[in-house]
Amino acid sequence: MSILRKEILRAEKINKSFPGVKALSDVSFNLLEGEVHILLGENGAGKSTLMKIFSGLYSIDSGDIYIDGQKVSIRSTKDSQDLGIAIIYQEFNLVPHLTVAQNIYLGREPLLKSGNIDKARMRRDAQERLDFLKAHISADTEVATLGVAQQQMVEIAKALSQNARILIMDEPTAALSEQEIEMLFCTIKDLTAHGVSIIYISHRLQELKVIGDRITILRDGQTVGTRDLAEITLDDMVHMMVGRTVSRDRVRLENTATDEIVLEARHIHSGRAVQDASINVRKGEIVAISGLVGAGRTELVHAIFGIDKMDSGEVYINGEKQARITPTSSIRKGLGLLPESRKEYGLSLILPIYQNITQAALKKASTWGVLRLKDERDATQEYIERLKIVCPNMRQKVVNLSGGNQQKVVLGKWLFTESKILIFDEPTRGIDVGARDEIYHLICDLAKAGNSVLVISSDLPEIMTIADRIYVMRLGRIVAELPYEGTTQEDIIRYASGGNEA
Repeated sequence: MSILRKEILRAEKINKSFPGVKALSDVSFNLLEGEVHILLGENGAGKSTLMKIFSGLYSIDSGDIYIDGQKVSIRSTKDSQDLGIAIIYQEFNLVPHLTVAQNIYLGREPLLKSGNIDKARMRRDAQERLDFLKAHISADTEVATLGVAQQQMVEIAKALSQNARILIMDEPTAALSEQEIEMLFCTIKDLTAHGVSIIYISHRLQELKVIGDRITILRDGQTVGTRDLAEITLDDMVHMMVGRTVSRDRVRLENTATDEIVLEARHIHSGRAVQDASINVRKGEIVAISGLVGAGRTELVHAIFGIDKMDSGEVYINGEKQARITPTSSIRKGLGLLPESRKEYGLSLILPIYQNITQAALKKASTWGVLRLKDERDATQEYIERLKIVCPNMRQKVVNLSGGNQQKVVLGKWLFTESKILIFDEPTRGIDVGARDEIYHLICDLAKAGNSVLVISSDLPEIMTIADRIYVMRLGRIVAELPYEGTTQEDIIRYASGGNEA
């Protein structure tokens, strides 16, 4: 017998527009007490806009919002907090060099009668929140020393300290290991058991049925429908999200690799993260590097590209040994790196699309140091059309694009430099299933055209979808080199976890 739950939040016919864009059109959504309600949709579907309305960052153009059946007005983040709503973004809002307690009560510190901060009470209350979450974190710990999963617990503790009854979680598992995800799910179940309601945004479809009760799907700024998760299949979710059937089969249908090795790294050592790692990539080949979080995959490609210092080892590009490796020299030799954090390292968010695409090779569109504006815009238009970047025009600031379109802008930047060897670090992290399918086809098309691609991915189905060959890293070392043919996801997991050593 199902339990009838109280409705804690309801939004009716929410509309929100920005210049040239209708972000939300008559969107409706409701949340029950103690439930995990999944909000799903492609990048640009309106999820973030709706959540920013609930959290007070945006105001609605029209529509109604009710809390506990009472109509409310949310015009600021303070209004949202006063109503018991808190949001945890994918990029945490913590001050690294303050303690956990200081972060939890930042701006809301308890005071003594003298007006000074009551540090003892602040530490005590913060520790009580952490202990309730079974976080195993000291309130006196400096946040900079914590891992991603622990910082997430601090964010949750901060939300609870504000008496949040509605917790919005944006891609909470994106940077977590499988073990950390299990711990987070246990925390979520404890929270809902105590009456906290959670709006959960994720593109990892396989986890939704594990943690969610109901799901609402948005498409093009409109509500497609709300379903019980027990009554909907993953294929149904995908079809409702994108309005079309998306193939879940292997995209890489033809191995176009030649015998010519275009990138080779031999016996790379870089700090503690990389210990004697060797890899190679052939012309026209897609090579993947798999491994658990902390295995040293990103550090390896950063050393190859020249971002991190290489203590020892050799890098060859097109058979030529690289004497001095820097990002500038790597770009000149035809390497391009699409970083894991595209917003932090791959893009200038406040600049328009056309300036992002040309910024790594301005000389190509310049004469005697003077930029040829027409050439810059012509090149940008070519990549917008070629990569199917969805935008009003090339003057659109990159910060206003969806994650999938931001990734395409980064790719356009490196294609403009005429990079022939492209390194993708977590190419589809935070990207919806429809845009993910497009990125896979773009990667395969690049290889088919004679480019070489090195992909770092924590997503095993992704690796099996596009890779010709797979390296597995563990504790800074390459522990396996596997062909796609005959390799299973279980094989990769076994090597990544050290199970093959048992």
